Amino acid sequence: MTKKDVLQIGMIGLGTVGTGVLRILEKNGEEIRHKLGVGLEVKRIAVRDPHKPREIEVDPSLIVDHPDHVVNDPDIDIVVEVMGGVDLARQAIARALENGKFVVTANKDLMAQHGLELLAIAKNQNRNIFYEASVAGGIPLIRPLKNSLAANHIEKVMGIVNGTTNYILTQMSCEGKEFSEALAEAQEKGFAEADPASDIEGLDASYKLAIIAALSFSSKIDMKDIFVEGITNVKLRDIRYAQELGYAIKLLAIGEETEEGLQLRVHPTLIPADHPLAAVANEFNAIFLEGDAVGEVMFYGPGAGSLPTGSAVCADIMDAARCLQHEVENGIVEATFGTKKVVPMEKQQSRFYLRLKAKDEPGVFASLATAFGETKVSLDMIIQKRSDAETAEIVLVTHGVSEGNFQKALDTIEAMPAIRSINAILRVIE
Repeated sequence: MTKKDVLQIGMIGLGTVGTGVLRILEKNGEEIRHKLGVGLEVKRIAVRDPHKPREIEVDPSLIVDHPDHVVNDPDIDIVVEVMGGVDLARQAIARALENGKFVVTANKDLMAQHGLELLAIAKNQNRNIFYEASVAGGIPLIRPLKNSLAANHIEKVMGIVNGTTNYILTQMSCEGKEFSEALAEAQEKGFAEADPASDIEGLDASYKLAIIAALSFSSKIDMKDIFVEGITNVKLRDIRYAQELGYAIKLLAIGEETEEGLQLRVHPTLIPADHPLAAVANEFNAIFLEGDAVGEVMFYGPGAGSLPTGSAVCADIMDAARCLQHEVENGIVEATFGTKKVVPMEKQQSRFYLRLKAKDEPGVFASLATAFGETKVSLDMIIQKRSDAETAEIVLVTHGVSEGNFQKALDTIEAMPAIRSINAILRVIE
């Protein structure tokens, strides 16, 4: 194959991330050429609405109105998908691979749900999909897992992978804002979408966990095997109680390989205030990883945004360009995923934080202790605050217990006449 002086790029999508990609390629084009030994040129950009005003000036002759004009163009070497969504993106990427093109994508939803299928197509076509930007914006993670940490048996990954929820929880914990106020501010600053459901309900984080866990544990991950709970029920008073107990509350994505199988979950979590993840503030992301050889490693940085995410996309474009320039068929294709047992959530172990209201009368603590003891749940910490003359607010933190046993204890407690309400249940890690 004759080496080219310039490689042609076709883009699908020109939103926030696509705009960042164009700005980086324009600003750092000469430096990128120097590093690669070949130039990069954007030939076509497919958008839904060609007449929509753009944040960046683009030559109108580059704009087309359908992905087919990009993926079927024989002159395009690398297809960059940054439009989002699943079905149309899946079709476009599959067609691009079948047409012999390398693909770069920032699409977490797509890679979480159909990544293995698309990677298999890539392998069959001696091509590759690069998807560094799909998980944590500008933070390098996919590449280290595929390269630098490849010799490790990854035992656990745990991280803050959604900037929206981390911003909200930071504002609640540091500024004393209630959830609704912090969410409104996140939307005003562009950290949250007008419809924030995917973020605040934990779905976005679960897609990212699926991608990270597949690579970390060399296993196929089914989205239905990931337990997901969002932050909508986290109250300011829970954050204050957590601080009193020496914890911060973060939405964590957790994947762990145990003797019983994989444990995969996303939920708000009390984490010790001195843990490195507890200090990750506002829209920043961080992933804490444990390998049997390397030990503990943490990746930290901006998890979203036009230029940070565009940085990861451009790095992937450069990897694809190196493959083409040096006639490397497909680089490292992670197509050897096995199938590993997943531990059901009810059998997983955790510590629990429980906030409830009870009648302020003798014997309540004894009844609670009995209910927990009968289901083999031991208590670690207790806080009691008087709410009014007749009721007391009680906060309990348990030792490690199975989800199933804790639920049995909870069922018994809810049926007790002295218990007025169960107001919060959160998981706790050390």
